Amino acid sequence: MTVARTESTTLSNGVKMPWLGLGVWKVKDDGEAERTVTSAIEAGYRSIDTAAAYNNEAGVGAGIRNSGITRDEIFVTTKIWNANQGYESSLAAFEESRRKLGVDVIDLLLIHWPVKEKYTETWRALEKLYRDGYVRAIGVSNFQVHHLQNIITSGEFIPMVNQVEYHPLLTQQELRSFAKSSNIQLMAWSPLMQGNLDQSVLTEIGAKYGKSPAQVVLRWDLQNEVVTIPKSINPVRLQENADIFDFALTPEEVAQISALNRNHRFGPDPDNFNF
Repeated sequence: MTVARTESTTLSNGVKMPWLGLGVWKVKDDGEAERTVTSAIEAGYRSIDTAAAYNNEAGVGAGIRNSGITRDEIFVTTKIWNANQGYESSLAAFEESRRKLGVDVIDLLLIHWPVKEKYTETWRALEKLYRDGYVRAIGVSNFQVHHLQNIITSGEFIPMVNQVEYHPLLTQQELRSFAKSSNIQLMAWSPLMQGNLDQSVLTEIGAKYGKSPAQVVLRWDLQNEVVTIPKSINPVRLQENADIFDFALTPEEVAQISALNRNHRFGPDPDNFNF
């Protein structure tokens, strides 16, 4: 049982990554990102997930510096955006992200989406950054099994993480099984279904433990061995989302939640996107 907010999974290269992190998609870089990150770290979060496309890396970096926690205690993830994919352009985009974040080394660098004809070259750039010690781990985001197979076949390293849309309405069992067999850590974005938590199963299980539907879902993530990064800018909600380490779902309850699957996406389909 995962019992502490700072407890970590060990990636395939031995790097430790917290099971719980803060996602900052749509968090504004007008002071909001800085305040949110600082509040999250005060609440015990030790992992922050951002991206160049979120336009808030500078605020995230400021929040980390203002937290009073040493840099090596915070796990920082960012991503190479689609327009910057390709070998040389990815290397340049990484330098820009590093400058905005104000860090020397990024803990985890991901390819944001599998852009056709480009993502294998982007992966080659990530491998160089990893070999050169500028990133501690490399991975992908929104990759399906066939994308992962292409990377594994053509690359030097197997992705250490795949961050995907994952929640009770989209359990991605085939992808999850492939990731597990390939020693790729799965990571959930939009774990709380963008607020669509009105499911009687979640309410009933939550009532049993004195937990909200959101807390039940986040606990379900952890027990499925999926890293989770719920987003909130509300300090109270940040605390609530982290309060998931004092109870455990039964195997039957995990199965009940998984049975909600409808293969329903709130975000784009990785095989059909145009950005």
